[in-house]
Amino acid sequence: MQKAKDGHVDFLVLGSGIAGIRAAIELARHGCVLVLTKGEIFESSTEHAQGGIAVALAEDDEVHLHFDDTLRAGDGLCREEAVRILVEEGPQAIHELIEWGMHFDKNGGKLAFTREGAHSRSRVLHSQGDSTGAGILRALVAKAKKLRRIEIRPHSYAVDLLADSGRIAGVFYLDETTQSLKEIRAGSVLLATGGLGQVYKETTNPPVACGDGVAMAYRAGAYLSDMEFIQFHPTALYIQSAPRFLLSEALRGEGGLLRNIELERFMPRYHEAGELAPRDIVSRALVMEMLRCRSEFNYLDLTGLDAERVMKRFPKIYSTCLAFNIDITLDLIPVRPAAHYAMGGVATDLEGATTLEGLYAAGEAAATGVHGANRLASNSLLEGLVYGARAARAMVEKHGFSDPLPSQASFASAKHIPNHAPAPRTVIAAAELERAACHIRTILWEKVGIIREGNELSEAIQKLDAIELSSPKTPAQPFYQTRNILEVARVIARSAGERKESRGAHYRSDFPLKDELEPARHSYLSRTKPVSFA
Repeated sequence: MQKAKDGHVDFLVLGSGIAGIRAAIELARHGCVLVLTKGEIFESSTEHAQGGIAVALAEDDEVHLHFDDTLRAGDGLCREEAVRILVEEGPQAIHELIEWGMHFDKNGGKLAFTREGAHSRSRVLHSQGDSTGAGILRALVAKAKKLRRIEIRPHSYAVDLLADSGRIAGVFYLDETTQSLKEIRAGSVLLATGGLGQVYKETTNPPVACGDGVAMAYRAGAYLSDMEFIQFHPTALYIQSAPRFLLSEALRGEGGLLRNIELERFMPRYHEAGELAPRDIVSRALVMEMLRCRSEFNYLDLTGLDAERVMKRFPKIYSTCLAFNIDITLDLIPVRPAAHYAMGGVATDLEGATTLEGLYAAGEAAATGVHGANRLASNSLLEGLVYGARAARAMVEKHGFSDPLPSQASFASAKHIPNHAPAPRTVIAAAELERAACHIRTILWEKVGIIREGNELSEAIQKLDAIELSSPKTPAQPFYQTRNILEVARVIARSAGERKESRGAHYRSDFPLKDELEPARHSYLSRTKPVSFA
C-alpha cells in the first residue's frame, strides 16, 4: 500500500464498509487513495449484514421485477432513475465481485437464491448461510490490499470537513492511537460512513454507527434529505440485558412465522403477504400486537422448519441464540423491532455528488432516493457496490488529480474545534457524555420511533434543543461522537415533525394516511435552511 504523503492525497474516502472500499478500488485506477476508518477495518454495518444481497440473476427473475418490487416497497417515494440504475447495474457488480474472489452459497453448482419480504422472486444471494456482509467485505478488502495506491488507515476518526475557497478540501481527523488531531487534504472527499442506528436506544447497528458523516456534512452546510425515514427491523433478538442482535429476514423467507405473546400468528391480519410484507408494515404490526397484548416482545417461530436445514442455513444466528439458551429449532425466539437503517442521509445526485463541491457520499450515509420511504430487504449491500463505484467515477471525472491545497484550508464548521494537543484520558467527562448520549437515544426511541405523534415529536425537539455539550479543551472522541448523535437526532425529529402524513417507515398516528392530494415529495434541510419539501 502506498502511504499518503505531505498531508495530501488525490482521493479521500471516509469509511471502510462496502461503499467505501468499492469506491477506493475504483479510485485507485486513477490516483492515490486514503481510506480513513473509525476503529478497526471490519467494524462497519457491512460486516454485520446477514440476509444477503438482492440481484436479478435467477432464471425466473427479471430486472424489471426487481425494479417494481423496489418501487412498491418504497411507498411512492423512490426516485425511479436511481432504482433503475441499481437494478440494471447490479448484475455486473455481482459478477465483478465474484471475479475478485467472493464465494456465494450454491445449490447443485448454481447460485442459491432465497426470498425475503416484499420480493416477488427468490433473488437474494447469501454467503456462509448468514454471514453475507462479512464475506463481501473480506473479498473487497483483499482486493484493495493488492492495489498499491490504496492505504487503509484504521483508528482514524473523522471529526470535521475542511473547506477552501468554497469547496470541500479534506478533513481533520482524530488519530485514536495518539489522541491528536491531524489534517489530510484531498482533491475530493467521499463520505461512506454508514448508518446512524446508535442514535436510538435499541438498534441492530454496531457501536460505530453514529451518523458521523451525516453530521459532518450538515455542519459543513450540505443539504440532507428524507431524514425522517428510519427503518426498524422487525426481528431483533430480545434479551433484556443484551444488545439487540439482528435475526435476518431470511428466517421468515424460509418459512418462519411471527406469533404474539398469546402464540397467535397475527401477520395475515395486517397484510396479505403475511410475514413477508414490507418491513415497515411488519414492524408496526409487531408494535400493535405488543400494545394489544401488553407484552414486551413477540415470538419468531422456526419450530415447523427442518432443524438440520435451519442450523446449516443460519449458523451464526443459531450459535448466537444458543449462547442465550435458545435453540431456534426447538424454542420460540423473543423478538421486537429495533432501529436498523436510514433511508435518508446526505442529499446526492445519481453520481454521489452532494450540494457541496468536492464532497461526495455513497451507501447508507447518502440519500439518492433509491430506497424511497422504506428500503426493500437486501438492497442496501447492492446500493453500496453500485453507488460506491459510481461516486468514484464521478470524483475522477470531475476532480481528477489536484495540487496540494494551501495551508489556510479551514474547518467547514468552526464550532467546537479544540487545539491539537494530546488528550488526557478523562474518565469523568466520558461518563458524562455517555449519560448524555443515553438520554438522546431514549428521547428518539420513545418520541421518534415506529409510531409517532405530533405532540410527542414537538416534545422531542424541545428536549433535544435543551441539551448542551461543553466543548473539551483537548481532542476527545466521546465528545465528537456524542455531538454527532445529538445533531443527527435533532435533524430526524425536525424532519419527522414536518412530514404530516404517514408513508413507509414514517408513521404518524395523528396523520395515519398518505397525503394523496399532493405528489410524494422528498424532505430537505441544511444547517441554515429549515425543512422543506420538493
